[in-house]
Amino acid sequence: MKPLEILQKYWKHDYFRNAQEEIIKAVLENKDVLALLPTGGGKSLCYQIPALLKDGVCIVITPLIALMQDQVTSLKKKGIKAIAITSKLSENEIVIAFDNMLYGNVKFLYISPEKLQSEFIQEKIKQLQVNLIAVDEAHCISEWGHDFRPSYLQITNLRSLQPNANFIAVTATATATVIDDITHFLALKDVQLFKETFYRKNLAYQVFKTEDILYKLQQILNKIKAPAIIYVNTRKQTKTISDYLQMHGFKSTYYHGGMSQEDKEISFQNWMSEKYRIMVATNAFGMGIDKDNVKVVVHIDVPNSIENYVQEAGRAGRNGKKAFSVILYNNATILMFEKKIEKSIVDVAYVKQIYTLLNQHLYIAKGEQSLNYYNFNLQDFCAKYKLSIIKAYTAIDILEKEGVLLLEKHFKKRSLVQFVSKDKDVLLYSKKHKKAKALIQLLLRSYGGIFENLTTINENYLATRLQIGKSTLIKQLKQLNKDGIIRYKNQTNNTKILFLVMREDAITINRISRSIIQRNKVKRDKAKNIIAYITNDKTCRSKQILHYFEEKNTTDCDVCDICLQKKSVQKDKKPLAEKIGLLFKEKKEISSKEMVNLLQEKEEDVLETIQLLLEKKILQLTIKNTYKHI
Repeated sequence: MKPLEILQKYWKHDYFRNAQEEIIKAVLENKDVLALLPTGGGKSLCYQIPALLKDGVCIVITPLIALMQDQVTSLKKKGIKAIAITSKLSENEIVIAFDNMLYGNVKFLYISPEKLQSEFIQEKIKQLQVNLIAVDEAHCISEWGHDFRPSYLQITNLRSLQPNANFIAVTATATATVIDDITHFLALKDVQLFKETFYRKNLAYQVFKTEDILYKLQQILNKIKAPAIIYVNTRKQTKTISDYLQMHGFKSTYYHGGMSQEDKEISFQNWMSEKYRIMVATNAFGMGIDKDNVKVVVHIDVPNSIENYVQEAGRAGRNGKKAFSVILYNNATILMFEKKIEKSIVDVAYVKQIYTLLNQHLYIAKGEQSLNYYNFNLQDFCAKYKLSIIKAYTAIDILEKEGVLLLEKHFKKRSLVQFVSKDKDVLLYSKKHKKAKALIQLLLRSYGGIFENLTTINENYLATRLQIGKSTLIKQLKQLNKDGIIRYKNQTNNTKILFLVMREDAITINRISRSIIQRNKVKRDKAKNIIAYITNDKTCRSKQILHYFEEKNTTDCDVCDICLQKKSVQKDKKPLAEKIGLLFKEKKEISSKEMVNLLQEKEEDVLETIQLLLEKKILQLTIKNTYKHI
């Protein structure tokens, strides 16, 4: 089959977009490829289609487990076999997965760069027939990228494991420095670079300073009655803002990373079907979104970086029709963002302290490296050593990204309940145990299918309805479980930690100290850049973004808030411009001071109009600091 036939058969599209066809052709010619495509540019098709046309398995490396699962699910729905190797799989399940790849016609293996460091997995990869190696989110390989991960530096090990496989690296956002790093650290040979412009002619970037952000948000949503995404920075805000919008007559839902998979799916489908046209979300919402009629994306908090902003803004107007990306801000939100960035930055000494305390907390001796996972509760750990939860978690996250340890996260998981006794036995139990009766009745009323399946429950809701404390409720549920009435899986805020290196305290941290310092610098620089973008009210928004990504030959977009303001000023200043033009009928050269005196106009208005006439190349500044008419 030809690439276009694969596209039509599995993806039901009639034609390729942007540079997709040229990229696929280069990959099929076994060339190493680096594809820089904007959000919504169809990056995954650039490796999925050639992989389907070649014998063997395509290895896809991505840091995002959620993205792996989304892609695997999507491919399976199309009848394409795909597998994700995650920390959830046991060693035996991993062996079965690789057997399926050898003998079961599996076409895609999704894996994290951290998992690639396992010698066991490397040996298994050696045995595969690999037709292509795809590196997603390739900017992570660069210290100057917005999510640097040292584990990406180990990807080149695949060169020796699969010397005949060519590479394709894809990313949505990368500066020239990051592109050079990707090429160097992935050892791309005679790389074919495909770089699409970040210019979106149908997307109007707009920034509004307003003291009442929610009122301004309502104005926007009243004006644009079409699918919308509202981005916020915290999980709590997603529900708070969504509830606020519901109270004011807008059909809104919300989404964040802490929700159960079932709740995420319900929320996502309600928005996709436009049962609710507005989605309020953290940046966890974005992967796998294929909704082309989003008309507006609004940020009511400062985005973490220009790269993040461009990715999130790019979810509007994918159908090519006019769309809007709006940032609402005021001095307070800028201040909050700056404080948040500083809180998220931890120095080398603090990381060293947390590493030492972790080992102490889990009773790991110096020189020891256990191959076992340790149960770990962040809140208990922070309470024990009187630590800030945010800063401690930031330090632990750095330790994970630097390959010192591995976290298996279970934060905010919901509890599960299933009735395992027959109806009549539950009824008899209720009569004998009066205290449990109200809880049993509430469970049966609140959750359908609770006899057939393990069902997600909300313990806070149940405790509120029964007017008892949450701890009392959990005791009752545990008693019902003990008595064989229900099967109860209690929610946990625990996680598991696997240490990947021997405990060496200072030596371990000194090895990664340069990287920690660099991370902090990049984070501060990116924060300054996004604030500069928001507060710059002189330069076209599109120009600012394009210049950030080193696109030099740019013109004003004419649709952003700054361009529209300039147009308005030009219209207002036309009579004054005409007056200035008439002055040159009597004099060849005139200073700005003379113009003010001759016209009897406000100096600031005259200077502003002169500036516009210079930009339009109607006036020219002479070496004598006077102006002449061209």
